[in-house]
Amino acid sequence: MSKKTAPSPWDQYATYLQLDKLLDAQAPWSNRAGQPAHDEMLFIVFHQTYELWFKQILFEMDDIQARFSGRVLNDRDMQPILARLDRITAVLRLLVRQLDVLETMTAQEFIDFREYLRSASGFQSWQFRLIETRLGLQRKDRLPVFHEAFDAHLRPESKKAIMDAENKPSLYMQIDDWLARTPFLERGDYKFWDDYRAAVHAVLDEKEKLAGQTLSGEALEKERAGLERGRRKFNGIFDPAQHKSAQEDGVWRMSWRALQSALFITVYRQEPVLQLPSRLLSLIMDIDELLAIWRYRHALMVQRMMGFSMGTGGSSGYGYLMETLEKHRIFSDLFALSSYLIPERARPPLPESLSAEMGYHYAGSKS
Repeated sequence: MSKKTAPSPWDQYATYLQLDKLLDAQAPWSNRAGQPAHDEMLFIVFHQTYELWFKQILFEMDDIQARFSGRVLNDRDMQPILARLDRITAVLRLLVRQLDVLETMTAQEFIDFREYLRSASGFQSWQFRLIETRLGLQRKDRLPVFHEAFDAHLRPESKKAIMDAENKPSLYMQIDDWLARTPFLERGDYKFWDDYRAAVHAVLDEKEKLAGQTLSGEALEKERAGLERGRRKFNGIFDPAQHKSAQEDGVWRMSWRALQSALFITVYRQEPVLQLPSRLLSLIMDIDELLAIWRYRHALMVQRMMGFSMGTGGSSGYGYLMETLEKHRIFSDLFALSSYLIPERARPPLPESLSAEMGYHYAGSKS
C-alpha cells in the first residue's frame, strides 16, 4: 500500500488560497475577439481586487452590526467595533490609492478594449450597492441609474441581497438608536440642551455684533442671514417640534435625541467615558468622507478616460458620479454639528458630580 506524498509548502499555500481559481479568473474579452488589448488585464485585476475588498468590508460590517443588534451595546463590544471600523477606513483609503494604478492606463489604451465590455459596468457592482445600503443610504435618496432603479439590472440573487438589507436596520439606524440611549444629557437640575443652547446663542450674538462693526451693505445682510439660518437649524437640535419640521424639510436626518447626544459627545469628548464613543463617531465620519473622496476621484478618472461621453452600460458617466458625491452622503448630520462648536472659553462646564460620574472610578482610589 503506497504512502501519500505530503504536499509541498507551495502546494499548501496555493491550495489554501485557491490560487488555481484566483489566477485563472482573468479572461480579457479582447483576446476572445482576436484583438488583444494589453491594458485590459490591468482593468480586470483592478476591479476584481475591488470586489475582494468590498467582500472584506461587508465581512467587517457583519460583525459590527451583530454587536449593535442587542437592546443595549455591551461595553466590551466597543473595542472590537472600533477595530472593525478602523479596518474599513484603511481599506477605503487603499481603494482610493488604487486608482493611481488604474490611471497608468491612458484614455487611448482604454478605448482599445472598451467596446468589448458591452454592457458591463461598475454600476452593476452589487457588493458596493450592498455596502451603501447597509451603511444607511436609502432607496428614496438614491439617484436613478439608466433612468431606472439602481438595482434594476442586477441579478435576481443580488437584488434579493439588497432588499434583505433594506428590511433590516442599517448601521445608520443602529448608531442613531445607540446615540439616543446616551445617558448624562440630563441629571437633576442639569440639562445639556439648556446650558449649551444658551452658550451657542451667546456666541452667535457676539458674531452678529462683530459683523455689525466690521461689515456693511450686502455683506452684512448675507452674514446676518447666514447666522439666522444657523440659529434655526441649531434650534432644531433642541426643540422637538422644530426638529420634526427640520426633518420633514430634509435639514436633519438623525433623530432628535441622537443629534443632542452626538453633539454632547463631540463637545465633551475629553471626558473618559466619552472618549471611545467620540472615536466611533470620528471613524464613521472617516468612512463617509473616504466614500466621497473615492466618488470624486472615480468621477475625475471617468472624465479623464471618456470625457463627457456616456459611460459603459449607457450610464451618464461623469455627470452621475459627480451628483452622487453630495447626494449619496449618509452621515452628513455629524459633519454639520461642527457648525455649533464654540471656543473652550465659552463652553459650559459640566457639574462636578456629573464629571466625576463620567470618569474612571479607580483613578481616584487610594492604593
